[in-house]
Amino acid sequence: MKKEVGFVTPEERDQIQKLFERRNGLNELAKILTANDDELYQKLVKDMGETATKFQNWWNEMGAKYNWEAADNGNWEIDFNDCKIYLVTP
Repeated sequence: MKKEVGFVTPEERDQIQKLFERRNGLNELAKILTANDDELYQKLVKDMGETATKFQNWWNEMGAKYNWEAADNGNWEIDFNDCKIYLVTP
């Protein structure tokens, strides 16, 4: 089920969109990178961890700021076109 629970400003949307795109890019890079280049691999792992933390922190901060409805086993998602936030539950 998907239910609209709030919104963010265009500036806030841009912040999470940048993190979203970075996370996806790093995940794609991880699929093709082997552990043979240990230095590059370690940089990738570190960057993936830092990006995941920033991504989750953004959601935590915005959820607290706007007091969005939450649910057990649910997650929020954003529509990048109109800045609306949705609660998605199984």
